[in-house]
Amino acid sequence: MIKRCAGPVFEEVWHAQLFAVTVHLNEGGHFKWQDWVANFGEMLQARGLNHSQNGGHDYFVAWLDALENFLSQKGIAQLNDLRDLRIAWQDAYLSTPHGDPIIVE
Repeated sequence: MIKRCAGPVFEEVWHAQLFAVTVHLNEGGHFKWQDWVANFGEMLQARGLNHSQNGGHDYFVAWLDALENFLSQKGIAQLNDLRDLRIAWQDAYLSTPHGDPIIVE
């Protein structure tokens, strides 16, 4: 018997997108899943019990921070470039009227 979730698996669209990007990078051979899990586990442990680790907002902020650091450590991306992209996306998101597509320039 398959147990179905009553609500959405991800609280926010970006949570699902972040998960999908991570899976895509793994499936593309950029890193081994067990290496990612160890890295992400270290991030969660470092954040401690002061943050919700139940798959909510804090969890995915930690996931994003861990992925950025992990990609930088692996030489896949530069940490400064990733941070700049995050800021550009946030600025575009906050300045885009509701319902319009978000464009990062």
